[in-house]
Amino acid sequence: MTTTTTPIDPDTRIGHVHLKVADLDRALGFYRDVLGFEVTQRYGSQAAFVSAGGYHHHIGLNTWESRGGQPPPRGSTGLYHVAILYPTRAALADALRRVLAAGIDLDGASDHGVSQAIYLNDPDGNGIELYWDRPQQEWPRRPDGALNMTTGALDLQDLLATA
Repeated sequence: MTTTTTPIDPDTRIGHVHLKVADLDRALGFYRDVLGFEVTQRYGSQAAFVSAGGYHHHIGLNTWESRGGQPPPRGSTGLYHVAILYPTRAALADALRRVLAAGIDLDGASDHGVSQAIYLNDPDGNGIELYWDRPQQEWPRRPDGALNMTTGALDLQDLLATA
């Protein structure tokens, strides 16, 4: 493997994630109906593309190789989670409200100093992180200026109060 010493362009972004799902309607029930993404295109029962704010798609969902399939077993390689960044703490609180109203169990909730995050699984067992970043000037730093990310408890009631 060749190592690159020149960093990637700082304006590079992750454009979208494409997930294999067992049942497209069930997946849309989560991403569209619970989280609130809009469907931008659908290909019958095989695939759908969803986004926020009119982008062509942030998440692709397909059954091309996975219709009726099972989630990968623990201990196997693959996707750990998809992280969905909300623009404000109030928007994250609204996402939490939606998830709880749908009866979806949380896997965890953490304050990382740089961000606040809620963890859960979609209906196909894909890990989902819903999070909000604090303003960069508020990120915790060590005396040498390096980031000091932490994992502390997130007060969900306090978060919900901002919805």
